[in-house]
Amino acid sequence: MAREYTKLEQTRLEKLERLREQGIDPYPGRVERTHTNQEAIVAFEKAESAGAEEPVTATLVGRLRSVRPMGKITFAHIEDGGGRIQLFLRANDIGKEQLVLFNHEYDLGDFVQASGEMFRTRTDEVTLRVSEFRLLAKAITPLPAAKDEVVDGEVVRHATLDDPETRYRQRYADLAVNPEIRDIFIKRAGVVRSLREFMDSNGFLEVETPILQPIYGGAAARPFVTYHNQLKQDLYLRISFELYLKRLLVGGYERVYEIGRDFRNEGVDRSHNPEFTMLEFYWAYADYEDVMRLTEDMVAYTADQVLGTRTVTYQGQELDLSPPWQRIKLRDGLLEKTGIDIDSHPDAESLAVAMRERDFEANPEDTRGKLIESLLSDFLEPNLVQPTFIYDYPRDISPLTKSKPGDPHIVERFETFVAGMELCNAFTELNDPLDQESRFLEMGRDYAADDDERHPMDEDYLRAMRYGMPPNGGFGMGVDRLVMLLTDTPNIREVILYPHLREREE
Repeated sequence: MAREYTKLEQTRLEKLERLREQGIDPYPGRVERTHTNQEAIVAFEKAESAGAEEPVTATLVGRLRSVRPMGKITFAHIEDGGGRIQLFLRANDIGKEQLVLFNHEYDLGDFVQASGEMFRTRTDEVTLRVSEFRLLAKAITPLPAAKDEVVDGEVVRHATLDDPETRYRQRYADLAVNPEIRDIFIKRAGVVRSLREFMDSNGFLEVETPILQPIYGGAAARPFVTYHNQLKQDLYLRISFELYLKRLLVGGYERVYEIGRDFRNEGVDRSHNPEFTMLEFYWAYADYEDVMRLTEDMVAYTADQVLGTRTVTYQGQELDLSPPWQRIKLRDGLLEKTGIDIDSHPDAESLAVAMRERDFEANPEDTRGKLIESLLSDFLEPNLVQPTFIYDYPRDISPLTKSKPGDPHIVERFETFVAGMELCNAFTELNDPLDQESRFLEMGRDYAADDDERHPMDEDYLRAMRYGMPPNGGFGMGVDRLVMLLTDTPNIREVILYPHLREREE
């Protein structure tokens, strides 16, 4: 069924038809351009400061963002990928008919090309005095929610878009009218580039591992399942790169990393999205203390490159990302915040009793490790503002991690928290194939088949380990969360170009 156009769209379609009747192609196939808007401004200011007599001429392009008709003259702004510039159209320069054409047939959102000489207005704004212009692309649908603003006593119309739901669903419109949102994704690109530069400069090899996997693993999460018709085989979208990256250590690489997408079929909130970007690396002959030092150096380097400073403000809190970061044992942190010494409660039953005595919620079906995780997320994590390593975790929630020497119930794992948000997770990796096999079996016994924490047995990974895996440290960080931190953005949907949303009828 053909789409029904709104009244505003019908008005624009009528303008489109009138332009065509005048022999104007509203979607020409060729464009002329001599400068970006910013380049034109810089060229004019340079000539101005040098006292040049020859005028600076330019042909510019961009989306029409504001229009201010004033009788025989019109001021407008166009915006390209680098910024805005003002246009000055005058009947004496382009002819009365052309000015009427511009004012009556052009709309906010249209892409235009304009040529002329650069000058500075009485209000000190560098402007293009237009001698000729043409349409490059007619916008049929108006940019969202145009608003009026009074400038020098005149009403100027600007496009704006504030509703988050519409912004996420129509990111193209969001980017078109909100330059601050475009800036977030420019910074995001800088974050990814800086992470890659840091890893490369520290001798790590960037690799690519399968997204479709016959066995999922490497994290505690429920996977997305798909089906390969020709192979007649269920496959899983990866929840982690871990097991494939560690196979490469067996093959002889000593430092490997990957930046890419993971997929987890889990809840959605301000810091979780089903599809997200991870950085994972594995480092032979290193342990979790080595990884701690590399982590704080990497984040500080990224802040330097993207923001030019290691001091950032996130949601009103000033954070110092400079190394060294605070280090707190999980046991000590929980004892301080909850009054519970987890070492005094070696099983789930006694720990649950201690929690209920303090009116803390304790699920009777949870393992000891999951109860400890709930204490961490409820009482310790929200209070960790400055970057902090919480380390030494219970074994039963870290099945791929090497035990602490002298204490088989504790593993060498850390998580990093900043501004009350988990940023990354790291381990001294388990490299004993017999111990690993027993842990896979233990996980199968302790967790129900539909439990998110359940890790499936991966026989091929065990086979790889039996060939011999060097001691190593491993690391995983949500790149989206780092971008949130460095752009002062409270919701992960703001830093993902196309976040997944519930279906709704248009």
